[in-house]
Amino acid sequence: MFSGIVEEAATVVALKKEQDNLHITLKCSFTGELKIDQSVAHNGVCLTVVSIDGDTYTVTAIRETLERSNLGLLEIGSKVNLERSMIMNGRLDGHIVQGHVDQTAVCKEVMEAGGSWYYTFIYDFDKEMAKKGYLTVDKGSVTVNGVSLTVVEPTENSFKVAIIPYTYEHTNFHQIKEGSVVNLEFDIIGKYISRITALNA
Repeated sequence: MFSGIVEEAATVVALKKEQDNLHITLKCSFTGELKIDQSVAHNGVCLTVVSIDGDTYTVTAIRETLERSNLGLLEIGSKVNLERSMIMNGRLDGHIVQGHVDQTAVCKEVMEAGGSWYYTFIYDFDKEMAKKGYLTVDKGSVTVNGVSLTVVEPTENSFKVAIIPYTYEHTNFHQIKEGSVVNLEFDIIGKYISRITALNA
């Protein structure tokens, strides 16, 4: 379980394809604190640490993960948003994030706004999935590349988020531009409410 508060944007240093799997090796400042079999969110995708070597560590993404997320688009030097699992006795600064990416979205526009930025994202809309909570609502929460954000101006298949300078500099949002593919995780509470409502209809 995560909160959507990114700790660091790590650098991809190696990629190794093995059948349908992709082994991703990254370098970050807290590698020395990681343990084998530990869960870490990568651009919002929960992956397991499988090896540690000095200041780098490796995780493995399987086919289903690669098809549903943007991890298959990573290159050497790409920045990846990292978050270790939430400590349950602390404050929940973001929102409840599972690390289970629902789908990808594409950046439609980046607009500078006096020191902050507005990003517009579009995604494939499916009416049946929307009935199950796979949608955005005004002032609701959404996770973009692992970052907990507040939705503004949602439409059927798009939404905007505002990015402050700290988030811009400390996550991979500074690399996101028009056409970039990002990972989305819709709010789990909305999914449960939608499911319960459907069952009681």
